[in-house]
Amino acid sequence: MDDCTLINNKLNMKMVKTLFLCNRQQTSFYLFITKGDKPFRSKDFSSALNIARVSFAPEELMKEMVGTKIGAATVFSALLDKNNNVEIVFDKDVMSEEWYGCSDGTTTGYMKVKTEQIINDFLPYTNHKVSIIEV
Repeated sequence: MDDCTLINNKLNMKMVKTLFLCNRQQTSFYLFITKGDKPFRSKDFSSALNIARVSFAPEELMKEMVGTKIGAATVFSALLDKNNNVEIVFDKDVMSEEWYGCSDGTTTGYMKVKTEQIINDFLPYTNHKVSIIEV
């Protein structure tokens, strides 16, 4: 997260944290976008969506389904999920930020985009349902 602090300062915004999660049976998948400095609690996430407890998806499924490795998950992976097997879930706190800072799908490249463009333009283009939760 120290690297994220440097990136935040350079790009004058706050990086999001994007987590690739699944249920125990590995039949339901979630790309959860939250604030970079906010701790993740599986119980809170699951409760907010009214679903069974989730955990981090296996590395091989992450590569296969969202095209990234550990530490590089990005909302832009929705472009690769043509069958909408992954539900996009935003933490409500991210929605209040003017800028959306995220990985470009690697662990070395980062982007700064208007949050409203991600929500209003990009995600509708991918045909993904977006859930907004408060955790």
